[in-house]
Amino acid sequence: MKLLKVFPDNPNERHIELAADVMRRGGIVIYPTDTLYALGCDALNNVAIERICKLKGIRSDRTNLSIICENLSEVAKYARLENANFRLLKDNLPGPFTFILPALSKLPKAFKGRKTVGVRVPDNPIAIALAAALGNPIMTTSVPVDDDDFDYTIEPELIAERYVGDVDLVIDGGSGGTVPSTVVDCTGDEPVIIRQGAAHLDD
Repeated sequence: MKLLKVFPDNPNERHIELAADVMRRGGIVIYPTDTLYALGCDALNNVAIERICKLKGIRSDRTNLSIICENLSEVAKYARLENANFRLLKDNLPGPFTFILPALSKLPKAFKGRKTVGVRVPDNPIAIALAAALGNPIMTTSVPVDDDDFDYTIEPELIAERYVGDVDLVIDGGSGGTVPSTVVDCTGDEPVIIRQGAAHLDD
């Protein structure tokens, strides 16, 4: 497993491309977002998605899965965006939100049978550069918060120590946060906040 130092203000293109290539080959990367550090893989690689689900102890068929997209244009390829939801996302992204939207059929087997997908466009240059370099969305799930020792949730070197042998690469983008994204359900007539997290919705 590799640990790569990447500075958020100016992500190293070579390091970002290396991480994207790990994902292309079915690998798992831990990387920073604008909230928590996250486990990520190519969202179009079903085997990699199942690797992450097994690692986190969740079942893909019983868990709401989320993706990180480079921008709203990419979001529209994988989730249905009505005009009102498009305006809502445009007003709040990039930012620490997960928007639950109706899923389209381009996502792989792990997403099949479910009508929704969580969508993120985080305000973090490393995460956005990684999604752009990959050319696909990133299936994303936060590194579990350790209530007994937050350092193993926020410090990349300690995160790497904890997941050695389980993931293929860790991107060190500095200390992470401990507050998750705000989750907004956009599948009804009005958006509903189902988890208040790091930001308040601008509607």
